[in-house]
Amino acid sequence: MTEIPVFFEDEWLAVIDKPSGLLVIPTPKKEKNTLTSLLNEGLIKKGVAYRLHPCHRLDRDTSGLIIYAKGKSTQQKMMDEFKNRQVRKSYIAFVSGTLKNGEGVIDHPIEGLSSVTEYRVIERRKDFTVVEVMPVTGRTNQIRIHFKGIGHPILGDSKFAFRRDFPVKAKRLCLHAQGVEFRHPVTKEDMALYRSMPQYLSDFLEEHA
Repeated sequence: MTEIPVFFEDEWLAVIDKPSGLLVIPTPKKEKNTLTSLLNEGLIKKGVAYRLHPCHRLDRDTSGLIIYAKGKSTQQKMMDEFKNRQVRKSYIAFVSGTLKNGEGVIDHPIEGLSSVTEYRVIERRKDFTVVEVMPVTGRTNQIRIHFKGIGHPILGDSKFAFRRDFPVKAKRLCLHAQGVEFRHPVTKEDMALYRSMPQYLSDFLEEHA
C-alpha cells in the first residue's frame, strides 16, 4: 500500500499499524495528508479497485492498530460491532506518577456521555507507571481525559496536560493501541491481533530504567 505497515490483511479487512502524528481522517481544517488518504493514494497507484474505509479512530498522537474495511458494506458491519461494544481494544500507556491500585475502573462522563475505562498496572517506574488500558466506551480522547482526570496524565500529552504536570518528560504521547479482539464481520472467525511495544516506547523505558 505505502510505507505504512500493514499488520494484518485479508480479502475484507486491513489492520494498519498507524504511526504517531498522523490523523486518520481530516478534521474541519481539511488536512490533506491523513492515514486514510495516504493508504488510498497507494492503492490508486497500484491500480487496485477497492478503497480502504476506517472502522474506528485513533487520535493524531496515538500510534497503533486500526481496522480498515475494503468496501462500505464491510465497514458498516465492523462499525456495528464497535457500536455494540463487541470489540475489545487494548492500549499500553505510560502515565505520570505512581498508580496505587493494581487495577481499576475510571467512569467519569465526558461531555455528558457515559465513559468507562478499565486499566491494569504492568510496572511501576520512578515517576511514572506502565499501564494496560482497556476502554469500554469509545469517546474522543477518552483515555487521555480519564487519566488526566484522576491526576495521572499520559506522558507527553500536551493537549490535556501541561509540562509542569510531568516529573519526567517525553517527546511524544506515550499511548499505543497494542491490540484488538473482534469477530470477523464476514468469516465470523474470532480475531485477536496484538502488536509488540513500539520502538519509541521501548527506548523510553531503557532511557528511564
